[in-house]
Amino acid sequence: MNLFPDLEKKYTSDSRSAHDAQRLAQEIAFAPIVFQVSRLMIKFGILQALQDNKQGLTQQEIATKCHLSNYAAQVLLEASLSIGTIYFKNEHYQISKTGYFLLNDKLVRANLNFNHDVNYLGMFNLEESLINGKPEGLKVFGSWSTIYEGLSKLPPQVQQSWFGFDHFYSDNSFAEALKIVFDNKQTRTLLDVGGNTGRWATQCATYDANVNVTIMDLPQQIEMMRKQTANLPIANRIHAHSANLLDASVPFPTGFDAIWMSQFLDCFSEEEIISILTRVARSMSSNTTLYIMETFWDRQKYETAAYCLTLTSIYFTALANGNSKMYHSADMQRCIEAAGLKVTTIHDGIGLGHSIMECKIA
Repeated sequence: MNLFPDLEKKYTSDSRSAHDAQRLAQEIAFAPIVFQVSRLMIKFGILQALQDNKQGLTQQEIATKCHLSNYAAQVLLEASLSIGTIYFKNEHYQISKTGYFLLNDKLVRANLNFNHDVNYLGMFNLEESLINGKPEGLKVFGSWSTIYEGLSKLPPQVQQSWFGFDHFYSDNSFAEALKIVFDNKQTRTLLDVGGNTGRWATQCATYDANVNVTIMDLPQQIEMMRKQTANLPIANRIHAHSANLLDASVPFPTGFDAIWMSQFLDCFSEEEIISILTRVARSMSSNTTLYIMETFWDRQKYETAAYCLTLTSIYFTALANGNSKMYHSADMQRCIEAAGLKVTTIHDGIGLGHSIMECKIA
């Protein structure tokens, strides 16, 4: 297994002391409680109050400022001492470095909201999902076969956290990705596969006044996209092609200079990816470039990013569709080649850890 250097160092040896290993085992055992305590330290304003008062606060001061009973403040504070988000000095509680990142890091907050609103209840059914190959946790929200069918019907807070998570990762990559797709290239027509609400299509049409973008997605997503883009000045250059991409009999439209897939193929199993890419290959000419942008867990500069991605795979298992994941780049490249395509270039370090594979007909 090929890994980027920081991952290689972390994943190829067991370097923890017995003491640290035992501590980590206990952290795992209490992880659901650690999560909820830490979430409420933010929601109730305790971490913010501690950040605003550098000298620290007493338990009673925290209870008063945050409108909590003395008991509620006490159990949260004592648990948070053990968790490590705060520390105690001179009879005052103070925010720790970990607490600071929990409160202020936008990626941490996107992950935390996503895990609480989207994943938390459904993870109880992870075991069934792994055994049955279906997103059994999704039943906490509805009876759809995949979460994508029900996105427009999810409770507002769940939708907000889902899109907040999805957009946070993708939005940070758009500026660099646009240059790769458009600069020094005659890209006039682009097929955005799995275009969702039209966020990327809007960026493309704004970036290049000569491009027409067609979004290919499920009818439910197309409807959401039309609402999002209806009043934009570039709406006349954003088109729609409704299709069920999992239907192996559905062909891809032809005649595009570029085909774009961003955070899309991770929504499918390897067999489904090969089916999709095989149909993509049939629609391509020798002049067409396929761009696949994904957060491959093995190609991350920092191990923390790989940690986030491999654990995000479990969301796909329990809630999204039951059979996909955040892929190792070698697995994706194998699927690409099986579909009759070849990777000509890989751009790494895009945004928050995306890679873009440029592909041509083999």
